[in-house]
Amino acid sequence: MDDGVQKSCWGLTAKAVIGFAGFLLIAWLVSGAETAAVVAAG
Repeated sequence: MDDGVQKSCWGLTAKAVIGFAGFLLIAWLVSGAETAAVVAAG
């Protein structure tokens, strides 16, 4: 019983971490693309 709850908790934590990492990656790529465009334009 406890094992099922713990497994579910870890699954939720993993999804939150992966989602947050993905969000940071997209934000980094977008800001990096904008920076590269500014450098290329400048």
